[in-house]
Amino acid sequence: MIYRLVGAAVRAFLVVLLIATPSLILPGMSTDVSQIVTLIAIFGAGLTFFEYASTYPGLVEFRDAPPFNRIRFGSLFVTVILLSLVTRGSIAPTMLTSVIDGIGASVGRLIDFPYSPVRLVVLMLPPEASVRHVQLVRDSAGIAYVISLATLAIFVVVQRMYRWPLQRGSFNVWINLPTFDPTAGGDVVERLERDARFNIALGFLLPFLTPAVIKSATALFGAVTLESPQTLIWTVAAWAFLPASLFMRGIAMGRIAALITEKRRMSSQDEGNAGLLPV
Repeated sequence: MIYRLVGAAVRAFLVVLLIATPSLILPGMSTDVSQIVTLIAIFGAGLTFFEYASTYPGLVEFRDAPPFNRIRFGSLFVTVILLSLVTRGSIAPTMLTSVIDGIGASVGRLIDFPYSPVRLVVLMLPPEASVRHVQLVRDSAGIAYVISLATLAIFVVVQRMYRWPLQRGSFNVWINLPTFDPTAGGDVVERLERDARFNIALGFLLPFLTPAVIKSATALFGAVTLESPQTLIWTVAAWAFLPASLFMRGIAMGRIAALITEKRRMSSQDEGNAGLLPV
């Protein structure tokens, strides 16, 4: 029990650190922004603590199947830190921000080709946006997208090398998939495979669809400028993180479906072998 509470407290602190990172790195944050960040950080910390301190399922999927959520959190944390440093470089440059900005510029130019997700993010900006701001958005999008691709590669490698999610023993569907009801009807494997395909397809399309949808909605809500540093960081981070998270969820659901299928096959073989035993 104490180990669970300590782990929940550490996770809550890390969530607070994640939410506060842009405010800690960027200079000249206003009092209103600090108060909003503090409120969101308290809410996120409380939700995380009570989720991981409880022995019953809640809202977080794969809670007891590490390192699924650790990889996702690490990816988002690294993305927010690097985007904050890149944005700080445009306001108060330092040697570190200059290095990160140079890497971001190289990555942004490499990925900024026609019909790429990064190019669509750049086209989302209004025509009157300055060249420097366009470059900043392009570099930020390039860094975030590369991190999301690296996250998927890391998860696939971990899944294959460490037999995820069985490295700790059995997989508890009730705890790790609280929103999935195995008794809702239909074959569990078919539903898991259908959810896996849907999440993978949505994760692939979302980086392309999101800028297009935002661009089409400019007539109703106005142009998205991303001039605010906090808005730029969290918008680009969410644009890259959510598709990668959906992709990971789809891969995980497909993996669980394959494990259930394998378990059924082994059970059928055991029953067949039992039927051949002499009486």
